Formats: sequence, C-alpha cells, structure tokens
Amino acid sequence: MAKIVSINISKRKGEPKVPVPQAQVRENYGLEGDVHAGPWHRQVSLLAQESIDRMIALGASDLTPGDFAENITTQGITLHTLPVGTRLRLGTCEAEVTQIGKQCHQHCAIFQKLGTCIMPREGIFVRILKGGELHPGDSVDILSKP
Repeated sequence: MAKIVSINISKRKGEPKVPVPQAQVRENYGLEGDVHAGPWHRQVSLLAQESIDRMIALGASDLTPGDFAENITTQGITLHTLPVGTRLRLGTCEAEVTQIGKQCHQHCAIFQKLGTCIMPREGIFVRILKGGELHPGDSVDILSKP
C-alpha cells in the first residue's frame, strides 16, 4: 500500500521545508502555510522516499523528508512514472498530476555535494481538486490515468 511518510512546509522561499504533524489542504490552492501554495499548476510537490533512499546510497546519509523541498514524501508508489493528468487520492484529498520534474535553476547543496539531484527528475507536482486534512500514514491511491 502506498502512503504518505511526511508532510513538509516552509514559510519562505529558499528555506528548507520542515515536517508537520498534519496539514490543511485547500482546493485549487495547496497546503495551508506553505510558500508555494496558490492558484497555479504546481500547488503541491511530491517525492518518493525510494528516490531519497537512492540519494542516501550515493553518500548523502543525512537526508530527511523535506530536504528536497517536497511537500509530501511518499512510500510505495513510483511517482515519476505517472503521466501528467493522473488523478490521485491523498488521504481524503484529490489531486491531478500537472508536471513531472522541474528545471533546477541553481544547483542545490545536494547537487553540489553529490553531483546530482533527484528532485528535477523524479519529483512531481499536482494541483488540488478536493481539499481536506492530511496526515503522515494516509494512503496514496491512483484514481485514474489519462
């Protein structure tokens, strides 16, 4: 079963995201209190713990959820293989995949240390179709693919 491992937010751009015990999610907005929330196509970012684990295996042993600026860290689902337009259930919320990966405009500390970073290739972005409350441990389900 795929699940949410961590929910992470930051108040300002450029700051690391920190885990929170729960989050309020608003339709067509994203996570309350997160700097990247708003009426655009990248309201919430997700990254799989399995992707983080590959970076740890390369030598970044001190990585924790939120270090890649992902809002939601998942486990048990290969996120970057989901096509744009896939609909997901995150706990009681619903979301649609809008983007796979992103351009890295400036190499982060992880890239500078290891010469690579997983978020630009394996992180995904969604817009929120139905809001609610999220908690670590909530399930992640694929509702439909385009």
